[in-house]
Amino acid sequence: MPSDYTPKPALGEAANLGEVIDLVKTYARQETLGPLKGAGRWLAFGTAGALSLGFGLAMLLLGLLRLLQNEASGTFDGNWSFAPYAITLVACLLIMVVAALRVRKESLQRKDSRT
Repeated sequence: MPSDYTPKPALGEAANLGEVIDLVKTYARQETLGPLKGAGRWLAFGTAGALSLGFGLAMLLLGLLRLLQNEASGTFDGNWSFAPYAITLVACLLIMVVAALRVRKESLQRKDSRT
């Protein structure tokens, strides 16, 4: 054996303080930074998707309102002038209910199909 060889301490022996600190740092990075990176990506894509869907649905609902006001101009006159707004509100509520029922993500962690 070479003279500069030093055996690693066994499990029962006292560990070097530097090794313990390195082990704790490595563990902390593994358990905090990894999930935080995943959460950041999840939030970024979720925010971008929510903004895109929100803008698109707002334009769709505004289009529905204008369609009802312009194309059915004689139908919703007088006492029925509120009807296009009520129909658009009902459509908006239906979209909100469908969207709320589709939310099923329970965790930020990926579920591995191999386990």
